[in-house]
Amino acid sequence: MRHPLAAFALLLLAGCTPMPPPESVTLPPTAQAAGAGDPTRGAILASSFAFGTPSRLQGNPEAAARALGQLEYLTVELGQGGAWRDIHPLVALELRQARTEARQALGFREDATPQRAVDALYGAAAALGQGDRAAALAALAPFAVPGGGEQALARLADLPPLPRAASATARARDALNRRDNDRGQRDRIF
Repeated sequence: MRHPLAAFALLLLAGCTPMPPPESVTLPPTAQAAGAGDPTRGAILASSFAFGTPSRLQGNPEAAARALGQLEYLTVELGQGGAWRDIHPLVALELRQARTEARQALGFREDATPQRAVDALYGAAAALGQGDRAAALAALAPFAVPGGGEQALARLADLPPLPRAASATARARDALNRRDNDRGQRDRIF
């Protein structure tokens, strides 16, 4: 009889272990889209446009890095709830799958934290915008699998279509539109 109680006590203790802190991520100030209202709204709109028209990313590693940084950001921001808890839960699931697809296409390590990935991608985008290839390589190198920053930069310049990223960011944009419409209707009622 004591063994079942001991097992039950162990289960209770295991349930008391602290949960890891939730992920957090912020975009650099240069990532703020003018007129978007807030960084999350801007990232939803810009990334859904970028991944929805992949031809705009072809041969444009700066834009590809920025769109991938937005995807990294949205995966955490929309997956944590908070101010965006009313977004459909499937959006968060699709964004996580899209992030995996994008990291594989880019050659990013799976264990890179979202914040470090955002910093690397936006650092590379900023460096490319200034024509500083060496700084872009340095920003990407710690997160790229064998081949380092050189391979990641080549992949940014020739990013294949990312159907999961296109679908997930489009779903996020649709959820944002529904959210805005629902709020507009509520405002008219009151």
